[in-house]
Amino acid sequence: MSIISNIIQAIFGKQKAIIGVVHCLPLPGSPRKRDIDVMSTLQRALDDAGAYADGDVDGLIIQHHSNIPFLRPQDTGPERSAALAVIVDRIAQALDLALGVNLLANAVIPALAVAKAGGARFVRVNQWANAYVANEGFVADDAARALRYRAQIGAGAIFADAHAKHGAHAITADRSIAEFARDVEFFDADAIIATGQHTGDAASTDEIQAIRSDSSPPLLVGSSVTIENVETILPLADRIMLASALKNDGVWWNEIEKGRVSAFIRKAREIHARIEAHG
Repeated sequence: MSIISNIIQAIFGKQKAIIGVVHCLPLPGSPRKRDIDVMSTLQRALDDAGAYADGDVDGLIIQHHSNIPFLRPQDTGPERSAALAVIVDRIAQALDLALGVNLLANAVIPALAVAKAGGARFVRVNQWANAYVANEGFVADDAARALRYRAQIGAGAIFADAHAKHGAHAITADRSIAEFARDVEFFDADAIIATGQHTGDAASTDEIQAIRSDSSPPLLVGSSVTIENVETILPLADRIMLASALKNDGVWWNEIEKGRVSAFIRKAREIHARIEAHG
């Protein structure tokens, strides 16, 4: 059983939550920028978080997407976890928003530690049940150890992708999306995320509906929700996650554009109001 029957309501105080994604600049240990200025990374994260908050999002998920290429979970070093925990803590002190953590690639146990130390209430994990072949190599689930670790430290909720992006699923090609979703539920994820094949790629409505019809945890859509497609996606989901569509020029590594956030939130609230009015 998940830790609470309606985790979206418990964390965000509403059934339809809109979550911004803060893509941090490189953290210590990044091979593409060895002279890391942690304070600059922190300030950019605070600026992006503030822009989301000004646009009235319901929460944020903080991740270090700039530390490319990503390490396998077992190779994650303490320097990234320590820096990310500081960033999460500073954002938590600055803003009254529900926060989450995603420590790439698939480092759910360090992410739970960061969330606990920094005051975040959930973590995202891209591969929770089964396995796939990613850019980082073979990636298998660590759900059994992660659930025990969560219980040990008293960390928060697990939001897990049904079908991890940025990889090949040939070893589980005999399984449907609905079966993947049921496996994620069986391994006690508190919410399930539908996503596309890569960052900025939208989940299909068929995939979203397959997950919705065959699993009971709250459903999130976690990739490429835009002002153009939100009217189709929002009625199908309990939560949507936003990033690239709200950046300058729609590029994930750029700064958040406040006007894009405000316009998106207004439209999403109008759609939600219509949904509620029609039952």
